[in-house]
Amino acid sequence: MTRNEVRRRLALVWWRQLGLTLAPLFVLNLLFGDNRQLGVLAMPLFVAGMASMFVSLPLFSGYKRALIDTQKALDTPDEPAAWLELANRRRLAFLGAGLPAWIAAIAVFAGLEAIPLILLALSSVVLLYLYRIPRQLA
Repeated sequence: MTRNEVRRRLALVWWRQLGLTLAPLFVLNLLFGDNRQLGVLAMPLFVAGMASMFVSLPLFSGYKRALIDTQKALDTPDEPAAWLELANRRRLAFLGAGLPAWIAAIAVFAGLEAIPLILLALSSVVLLYLYRIPRQLA
């Protein structure tokens, strides 16, 4: 598999992860957005969603190290293994980046308002954006 094919596949995985991260929030908000049963949990869930962004800090450090190792391994026999390690680190980081949006999806049941839901979803999108493959690895 060539380097461009690997990059294309990783780009498709990123788009798939973006959809998987935001889909639960949109679907649950569409289906249950008017149902406000546990309103007392709205603010704690928002705070938990914002705090969950800090889960990405150690995951991003590992991803950044894998990026550096992959760049060093370009055009060497270790390149395929470096791409695999980068994909594995990135897969774990995607889970951490998706936490705010997934917590927002749960917060729909607590009646969290639209603005906090959007903020949590955007924070996941921004975190996911950090895990795009840079052009320097082309």
